[in-house]
Amino acid sequence: MPQDDEHHIGWVTITYRSVFLAVLALLFVAGIVLHFMFPKQSENLMDSVKGGLTKVIVKIFPDKKDDNKPTAGEKQAKFTMIDGTVRVKKKNDNSFFVATFQTPLEKGDVVQTGPEGIAKVVFADKTSYTVKPDSLIVIEENSTNEAAQTKVSVQVTTGTVDLSTQKFSEGSQSEVTVAGATAQLASDSAAQVRSDMKKDNYEILVTAGTGTVKRGNETVALNSYEKVGFKAEAKSMIKDTELQPPIPLDPGNMLSVFTQGKATTVTMSWTPVTGAVKYHVRLSPNAYFTSILADKLIVESQTTMALPVGQFYWSVTSIDSRGRPSAESDRFRFNVVPKSEAEVLTLDVDDPNDPGSKSVIHGHIVEIVGKTDPGARVNINGEEVPAIGLDGSFRYVTKPLPNGMNTITIAAQRTNGGSNSKTFKVLIQ
Repeated sequence: MPQDDEHHIGWVTITYRSVFLAVLALLFVAGIVLHFMFPKQSENLMDSVKGGLTKVIVKIFPDKKDDNKPTAGEKQAKFTMIDGTVRVKKKNDNSFFVATFQTPLEKGDVVQTGPEGIAKVVFADKTSYTVKPDSLIVIEENSTNEAAQTKVSVQVTTGTVDLSTQKFSEGSQSEVTVAGATAQLASDSAAQVRSDMKKDNYEILVTAGTGTVKRGNETVALNSYEKVGFKAEAKSMIKDTELQPPIPLDPGNMLSVFTQGKATTVTMSWTPVTGAVKYHVRLSPNAYFTSILADKLIVESQTTMALPVGQFYWSVTSIDSRGRPSAESDRFRFNVVPKSEAEVLTLDVDDPNDPGSKSVIHGHIVEIVGKTDPGARVNINGEEVPAIGLDGSFRYVTKPLPNGMNTITIAAQRTNGGSNSKTFKVLIQ
């Protein structure tokens, strides 16, 4: 039988790249010819082409300057301080779990502190909430719109919460709600909210700046150290002026008290307040007062205490004739240090870039863990570390850092001399 002729089929592969290069070559040649034949028209044509290409490139590769522009939608809040028992319940969960710095806080989440717990939460608009012991809050809103206006709303169910706002854009809102009353705070303002469900007592006190409280059809404007109080079933709120807190004088903030031995007597004094009949003085080894070393009621505007070597924080409140306390004064820190203390200062800090380090990068914030000499002060990027252990150990969470390479500088010093510093580079992505 005759054999069929074999048929050979040849394939030529043409890629998009080769076609694109061929078209460019033709355009290039045509451009040269047109340039010499019609120079003026060619120049106008090239300007038009450049404009069109620029618009296309901008759409495909937007300017990176817009990367930092806030995007609209719901945002997450973050813990910047956790001490003692702090728990979180997510909005779609029925159980609480122990909070960590990695725990994101979203709309509908619940934060609860125990009897010895305290937490600080920072929101998208930089509003910070310090949740005091035995308190519970619900995050009701934390969002940004297309105009970069922020809205933060938190409900205080029970306990005490201190909050402060930073300067925010016009149209932004920072709200706190307690028992049906909603307070809106202005930029650069601060307030304290108290919710005592057992005693049916609710208060909103503005401690700095201004605010407005709305409850039903009632609206009350508040200035610094003005407050409203009410019962759950009361028809109206009662506006009152709060007794102002004293100003601590001595020992001054961050100053040292020297001793020849292992202890010394320290005199604490403050400014007298008109209308105060006595003062409540507290002393703690940490800035959050989660443990108390001394708790005294004083008629005079000063008191003395025998204290060992170490660091201490103290504050004072005024109390009027009806037994009502003022807001707390600023918390001052002082150190009791031996005069014979060596000039060399220890500063051991874990590098957050090292695997297994106690210092950890959490997204845009960095948790720094280290140790220095007892009684020393520590600053991290210019911010004072508020709590340093009696053995010199410290833990600090930085403010949110921008994308890219950031420098973290840790500086320790003593009032009577001696200093040390360390610097780390961290990449934030």
